[in-house]
Amino acid sequence: MTIIIIMIFLLSVSQIAHSYLFFPIILKLLAGRKKENEIIFHPDDSNIPAISILLAVFNEEQVIDEKIHSVMDTTYPHNKIEFLIGSDASTDDTNAIIRKWQVKYSQIKLIEFSGRSGKSKIINELAILASGEIFILTDANVIFQEETIYQLIKHYKNSEISLVGGNIVSSRLNRDGISIQETTYISRENKIKYWEGKVWGAMIGAFGGCYSIRAEYFAPVPRNFFMDDFYITMNVIEKKGLSIFEPKAGCYEDVSNKIAEEFKRKMRISIGNFQNLGRYARLLYPPFSGVSFCFMSHKVLRWFGPFFLILAMISNAFLIRHGWFFDATFIIQLILISLPVVDLILRKLKVHINLLRYITHFYLMNLALLVGFVRFLRGVETNIWQPTQRFQ
Repeated sequence: MTIIIIMIFLLSVSQIAHSYLFFPIILKLLAGRKKENEIIFHPDDSNIPAISILLAVFNEEQVIDEKIHSVMDTTYPHNKIEFLIGSDASTDDTNAIIRKWQVKYSQIKLIEFSGRSGKSKIINELAILASGEIFILTDANVIFQEETIYQLIKHYKNSEISLVGGNIVSSRLNRDGISIQETTYISRENKIKYWEGKVWGAMIGAFGGCYSIRAEYFAPVPRNFFMDDFYITMNVIEKKGLSIFEPKAGCYEDVSNKIAEEFKRKMRISIGNFQNLGRYARLLYPPFSGVSFCFMSHKVLRWFGPFFLILAMISNAFLIRHGWFFDATFIIQLILISLPVVDLILRKLKVHINLLRYITHFYLMNLALLVGFVRFLRGVETNIWQPTQRFQ
């Protein structure tokens, strides 16, 4: 019996370590031996593809003006751009701001929806109306650089590439919240996605705020699905298209700083994770392919991280007094799981220690995954969203 408990403990710890530590190291080593795609469109190519930018909005008056300005201030030829904005029954000045831009740019088309529909349904409807060879899907609070669109499109001269992810970085960092830790996490995720795309053409999940896709590879997102970006990316991979990450396709996002807001966002992501796992579990086979290795190591093991943490703690408790190693690991786990409480107390006292906040971020993410899993099991009645609070 003791041997079984030891195996459970070691397996739980090793799966967490593999997903967060060993897998990125392996990827980095493999990526160092691979070349990037060199078959690209150049800015002055006459046959550079026509694009459709798809944007779903709900009450985005704080950011929509800057968003549209960043899109239309692009180096990409305006005669190749179609900009479709679906307003999901916005009740603020979002629609009025968009209409002012329409006077200046005929490329902008506002489609007003009555009654809340949810982002996925809006994007599905916009995709039907779109005429471009390439779609760019983006969020209202993601601000483009002048070269963003070109960098997202240049790889499509290579007929094997079907999806290109953009590089989102934070525009604001605050010590009093969780934006520093979230930005570090996103930066690390960007590297992993870049390496996955470079090694196997299998970037597992584009960031929904900024990515492009061949129109023929776009898949309508099912009703009440969260994580439409992940669903669409995995559909590309399922159809044998290559998905890659382009570091030069830079754009800025106001990353969440409030811990409560970030928890709710990650909980929604968790629900979508398990919805997508049910849909794309077949991509875990054969088990030793590049796609399967990335999907399992980068996503599936991480989604089950809270269960591994629980199993590691429980099994370790049964192994106390079975040697100094297990005594030490149990004490370490107790200390780690108590540190978010210490961080909470210090935060109330206006004391902010980055290292403690990173530990809080880790456990917060895993708690959100656990709560999201429970809500997934209960069933999802709607995926209608409220935008994360801006400028926190």
